[in-house]
Amino acid sequence: MAVKNTTQVLIGGKIVTLSGYESEEYLQKVANYMNNKLTELGQLPGYNRQALETRHTLLSLNIADDYFKAKRQAEMYEEELEAKDREMYELKHDLINGQVELDKGRKSVEEKDRQIAELQAKVDELEKELEELLK
Repeated sequence: MAVKNTTQVLIGGKIVTLSGYESEEYLQKVANYMNNKLTELGQLPGYNRQALETRHTLLSLNIADDYFKAKRQAEMYEEELEAKDREMYELKHDLINGQVELDKGRKSVEEKDRQIAELQAKVDELEKELEELLK
């Protein structure tokens, strides 16, 4: 069973205790993300003059926006990966078909070589018979 971690982080200048099954490093990373978002929004004109509730709503909207953009990017990567998997499957299929055709061609060449050798043996045999008849 996973161990629940508890750590204190600094978010927006206030110490907050976070706990979860993630590592302390991860919880610090989340707090750092929040601080970066607060800094980013704080640089917008008029943001700091808004009511606290409005600022929290804007922060939540910005985080939700980041989430949906990241989710869409992940979906695009998944689609791209699936397309590449399909392409790789088709290429492997083509390779296998090519190998089968190559094997058929090799067998055909071997069979033709065998037939040529048999015919050459018959030619040699007939030439010997002809030589004996001409003597």
